[in-house]
Amino acid sequence: MGLSRRTLLTAGMAASALPLLPAWAQPSPLRVPQPRYGGRIRVAAMSSSTADTTDPAKGALSTDYIRHHMLYSGLTEYGVDLRPRLALAETIESRDQIHWRVKLRPGIRFHDGKLLHAEDVVYSLMRHQNPAIGSKVRPIASQLAEARATGPLDLTITLTGPNVDLPSMLAASHFLIIAAGTTDFSRPNGTGPYRIKSFVPGVSTIVTRNDDFWKPGKPYLDEIELIGIPDEVSRVNALLSRDVHLIVAVNPRSMRRIKESGTHDLLETSSGLYTNLIMRRDGGITGNPDFVLGMKYLFDRELVKRALFRGSAQIANDHPIPPFHPFYRADLPQRAFDLDRAKYHFAKAGVGRSPLSIYASPAAEGSVDMGSVLQEYGARAGLNLAVNRVPADGYWSTHWMKHPLSFGNTNPRPTADLVFSLFYKSTAAWNETGWKNERFDQLLLEARATADDSLRGQMYGEMQEIVRDQGGTAIPVFINMTDGYDNRLKGLYPVPVGGLMGYAFAEHVWWED
Repeated sequence: MGLSRRTLLTAGMAASALPLLPAWAQPSPLRVPQPRYGGRIRVAAMSSSTADTTDPAKGALSTDYIRHHMLYSGLTEYGVDLRPRLALAETIESRDQIHWRVKLRPGIRFHDGKLLHAEDVVYSLMRHQNPAIGSKVRPIASQLAEARATGPLDLTITLTGPNVDLPSMLAASHFLIIAAGTTDFSRPNGTGPYRIKSFVPGVSTIVTRNDDFWKPGKPYLDEIELIGIPDEVSRVNALLSRDVHLIVAVNPRSMRRIKESGTHDLLETSSGLYTNLIMRRDGGITGNPDFVLGMKYLFDRELVKRALFRGSAQIANDHPIPPFHPFYRADLPQRAFDLDRAKYHFAKAGVGRSPLSIYASPAAEGSVDMGSVLQEYGARAGLNLAVNRVPADGYWSTHWMKHPLSFGNTNPRPTADLVFSLFYKSTAAWNETGWKNERFDQLLLEARATADDSLRGQMYGEMQEIVRDQGGTAIPVFINMTDGYDNRLKGLYPVPVGGLMGYAFAEHVWWED
């Protein structure tokens, strides 16, 4: 499998299975007017701190991802259908999903004028394995056994085992390309649509148009300023007062206010974002399969969607693959709210009247309200739940995965392999429930090595069923990601990887007075 016609055909797949056009030639999902050049906008992300970084490997928050997509480009990038598009790479080919040949586009320049070379890509990819770098994707990058330049614009990537999703993996912002030998990121040097003008961690990032950008005609804006406003109400107020022109992560409670302003609008993106109930399977009452099933039947999914997220969500089925995903298994029976079944399973598990603590926090979106609903329904099914609301600050380090019952919150991942590998594989560092299933692990490795999408679909379908029926996670809904924007800003459309067009809006938008 790869991103060229030759590779697709030799893999025995239809040529339409992946795009054959360069990223900029892909049709927009919406009909839009002719873009205009010029203008300056101000964008508010969710946070800003002294830990803000211009090193793609260290990106930890949406603010970092936005900044990095403005400054750098990757070998591939995500499309509206979650499939990878060619970017800096002209072709990516493999016959065995282990050895990959990459050919780079000629004539691409870094911001300092240096031409892109294969050695830049080798350096960018392999640095993730150096513990001193502190890469956030080091566990994923461990699949890279070797990257070697075979010419000025040619390189080979060798994996530790077959993975048909390598092109998708390389589209993540952490794998954006930097110049070989870069160790100082005080003056970032990329091939992205904008050049750095100023960067003050915790304050703002200002970028200016890169006139030598490698995508014809892009970008359109002269300048973008990126700031962080942690409080959602304050972000919305800044948008409506036109102090900023684009904001991320609008709460459903604020959507009507923005829509009715007459001067602003919303970009709502279906996503794989979810808040889940974590039931540790490695001991105690939560290790009992009947208790786990009882909790899953205790979720009133329609109520969670309607009351907690004002309809801005999609019903989930206790596994992490959302309905719009290419490998979603649509024929898997939907688990419904059923107090009688919950009561039956709790009795079978031997649940007593002693209080059972469940930890919730604003850090896991919607979890406090979910905990309250579960507490109320649980009382009617013979379960005494005590909801411990803990602060957002320190939740992930102090409470997440530390209790028999708690909540998690997982950002969208572009491939089934990534979300399964990071959170459900027996040996995964983020295996939240301590759940182990030999058949699941076997299917995970087999799916990575399978180029035939129909066979992969069958494997991922079985994995969804295993997680739904045997896993220790309850996922009631997938939460839509909603951004707010000044309606003079044009060119936005949803990309399911994340808000703000998968954080890569900067090269696509323009301003119309």
